[in-house]
Amino acid sequence: MSAAQTRLLFHLNKFHSERVEARKESVAKTIRDVCKIVQLILREVEVQEPRFISSLTEVNGHFEGLQVLSATDFEIVLYLSQMGVFNFVDDGSVPGCAVLKLSDGRKRSMSLWVEFITASGYLSSRKIRSRFQSLVGQALDKIPYRDSVRIISDSSEVRLRIRDRYTVQIVPAFKCSGIWPRTAAHWPAPGVPWPMPRLAADVKAEGFDLLSRESAYNAKDKQSAAASSSSAEGDAWAVSFSLAESMLLGGGCRRKCLSILKTLRDRHLELPGRPVDGYHLKTLLLYECEKHPHEAEWGEECIGDRVNGILLQLISCLQNRRCPHYFLPNLDLLRGKSPSALDGAAKHTWRILRELLMNSKSLEKL
Repeated sequence: MSAAQTRLLFHLNKFHSERVEARKESVAKTIRDVCKIVQLILREVEVQEPRFISSLTEVNGHFEGLQVLSATDFEIVLYLSQMGVFNFVDDGSVPGCAVLKLSDGRKRSMSLWVEFITASGYLSSRKIRSRFQSLVGQALDKIPYRDSVRIISDSSEVRLRIRDRYTVQIVPAFKCSGIWPRTAAHWPAPGVPWPMPRLAADVKAEGFDLLSRESAYNAKDKQSAAASSSSAEGDAWAVSFSLAESMLLGGGCRRKCLSILKTLRDRHLELPGRPVDGYHLKTLLLYECEKHPHEAEWGEECIGDRVNGILLQLISCLQNRRCPHYFLPNLDLLRGKSPSALDGAAKHTWRILRELLMNSKSLEKL
């Protein structure tokens, strides 16, 4: 290690022990507060509609299905049951999405979700989301915290504003284990030694989730939204690989690297329009793993190089206005973001990177 790398490692470790650990403690406290409220809401929803069974449970200190997008922004996946009579179809017509179609029209009445099946035989993500939003609205009137929680009514999604500070999106979903999407069949990339074949096989065996979430590709504007709402596109489900991504980030300093990046993001890139969130950083970290496939490149002494490399990737994505999803490269994670917000984020990121490169001691002020 050079003297500069040694200094950077020292200051990154100091940043981690002071800033990152403080963020983790604060976020953990927020999660407990938020989940306490959301669990009450979901229990009330379940009383009204037993098919929406709450899956928000704590396992070994972590809440099942919870994703931290930022220190004040969270996503909670509500896993639904009995998807059996549907076929999974991902033809790539809507990037990042797939549809669930009845395997046999005669099985319509056998489905637990019969009233959400369209005339064409699709299980409508949009209809389930609409019903769930209605149930959550009714549940809010019956919980003790009703004065502290409201639904953000700017879309068909269930997004809650809690204590006027935290945003929580609750997403109905189906878990798809033991299968892998055709649109991700190219992964892992041939000729790239990471991940190892055994890990890749385990990741594929775990499968993915289908989320009832709006897609930036379903409608480009308000006019086309009305047209798409009656089509298979309007009923499509978003494909999510959160478990696969978690499996891939084990080992070396990968998780520590992501924690440092998320903390820098919360402190300096919490900008209007949220051009950069934790998922963008996780995606770029996965690409960095391919660029540096050997475990020796993810040792503690390499963490400075990896953080700088990911920040360089982020600047490039922001300037080019495109950040391809790791498993589904046709899905652009920056779609819908305003050019001015992306330009502003690129400038802020470049400032952070310049500070790290020129004077690692500046981490004390970052």
